[in-house]
Amino acid sequence: MRASVARRVAIPTMPASPPAIPAGGRIQDLSGATMGTTWSCRFVGSAASAQTLRRTIPLALDRVIAQMSPWEDQSDTSRFNRLPLNQWQDLPRELSQVMAGALRIAQESGGAYDPTMGALIDLWGFGPSGPRTAPPPPDEIARLHQACGWRQLEFDAGARRLRRDNRGPVNLCGIAKGFAVDLLAETLLELGIHNALVEIGGELRGHGVKPDGSPWWVEIDRPAEAAADVAAQPMLVALHDLAIATSGCERGFAHDARHFSHTLDPRTGWPIANGMVTATVLHRSCMEADAYATALMVLGPDAGTDFAVRHQLAALIRFADRDSDSIVEQTTPALDAMLA
Repeated sequence: MRASVARRVAIPTMPASPPAIPAGGRIQDLSGATMGTTWSCRFVGSAASAQTLRRTIPLALDRVIAQMSPWEDQSDTSRFNRLPLNQWQDLPRELSQVMAGALRIAQESGGAYDPTMGALIDLWGFGPSGPRTAPPPPDEIARLHQACGWRQLEFDAGARRLRRDNRGPVNLCGIAKGFAVDLLAETLLELGIHNALVEIGGELRGHGVKPDGSPWWVEIDRPAEAAADVAAQPMLVALHDLAIATSGCERGFAHDARHFSHTLDPRTGWPIANGMVTATVLHRSCMEADAYATALMVLGPDAGTDFAVRHQLAALIRFADRDSDSIVEQTTPALDAMLA
């Protein structure tokens, strides 16, 4: 028999009366593939609404891919990366919104999140060119790193246009998936569906409640290697008008007994090696949670926690403790305030 494990529960501030459940509304489940991963949508509504969303959701996701995918040669982002330097490109509304958020978080984080890492992401084997099994030459890393930097981008928010003065190609993979989650959630709200949970590749956003009045619960798993104290127990989060995104370092490749994470430090051009395991951020915007989680991974346990506290982020940071040879975690005051 498996012993039960106590759970912590995080509940955001909720309105006195949640959205009304439509008469006869049932939980409908939809899912599909997108962005190299999967999407799912659970909502309270009718079978007719499900039919509408089966058509609407793929169209919304295709818009994100057409604007932001570095794997699509004719995406707006890919076309921008081929432009001559200092030439403006007009941006569609969604891409403009993502670029504004990306540049703001790049500035806030001192470049720990940076949307101009496309060449280095590709060089390390995590982009369209495909995987690699050994680190690239250091001089090649240094050469491409010199061309990166979010300050090379000039963004005209009013005119929705972008240009650059260096060759670092834009890559929005650290923020676009979170935006796509927001786009699906907003699409449902526009269609009058106020009780739903949407997910893409493990990033989620929830609104309203289930037919029985309970919230959309999501569990943040406890790592197997975590220290066996209460602070490392699983956490249940009620996603009511709230999104959650987690960034980790499990993806990558091993070479000479060393793991090279897919999370690159924009300040060095190399994969992070700061002991971070995961960073989870709760935020009203999944797009922002996505980018902030990446920045926390790069900043590391101490600087990442300090940054999250300064910016009032509800965050859970897990890292390897060299002294105890285990994974421990830190939570921020904004997350602690949600714990029941």
